[in-house]
Amino acid sequence: MGLNWKAAIDSIPILNKAALLTLELTAGAVAIGLVIGLFMALARLSKNKLLRAGSIAYIDFFRGTPLLVQIFLVYFLVPKLLNWDTLPDNYQYIAGVLAMGLNSGAYIAEIFRAGIQSIDRGQSEAARSLGMTQGQSLRYVILPQAFKRVIPPLGNEFIALLKDSSLLSIIAIQELFYSAKIIAGRTYQPIPMYIAAALYYLVMTQLIAQWVAYMERRLGKNDLR
Repeated sequence: MGLNWKAAIDSIPILNKAALLTLELTAGAVAIGLVIGLFMALARLSKNKLLRAGSIAYIDFFRGTPLLVQIFLVYFLVPKLLNWDTLPDNYQYIAGVLAMGLNSGAYIAEIFRAGIQSIDRGQSEAARSLGMTQGQSLRYVILPQAFKRVIPPLGNEFIALLKDSSLLSIIAIQELFYSAKIIAGRTYQPIPMYIAAALYYLVMTQLIAQWVAYMERRLGKNDLR
């Protein structure tokens, strides 16, 4: 049986919709990861042993276990914890974004931690000498500088999570890979469909990389003013 590229071309509207959903899922997961990651980074740098131990345990677990396993754990564990008898219609999307967000939070925590520690300690001491509290010093002096430095690795995390979102097909989320797989099974044209999916991923990751590079240049110019 020859390759039928028409099957991939005819599926462009479906793939466009699936690609948009993939971006939305990834953006939602990164948003969750940013919040969790910042909190965990600060907890790991805290002098409180309990907070530091908790953050290390969280980071080690989510970085040391496969995302696929984490997706299954969240998908099956959350209904048990909340004692749900029936699942919401969109539950798989909630579970998917939450699982990816928890996973991303562990990696973003290390990114933020490295960014904060890269700021010269004299910056904090200078802020304290001006009468700022430790919290004010962190908020107004350290974090703004650290955020600029972590933009490239945060962009890499976004790209990595976008590609890993294909694992959500395991819980029947109709993202890009799942849609390509369904169409491939229906048309008996796996090669054209998977090549089309790969091209979609390539375009999306390149666009994100260009946006990250733009933001890095723009913030760099602001530092020179």
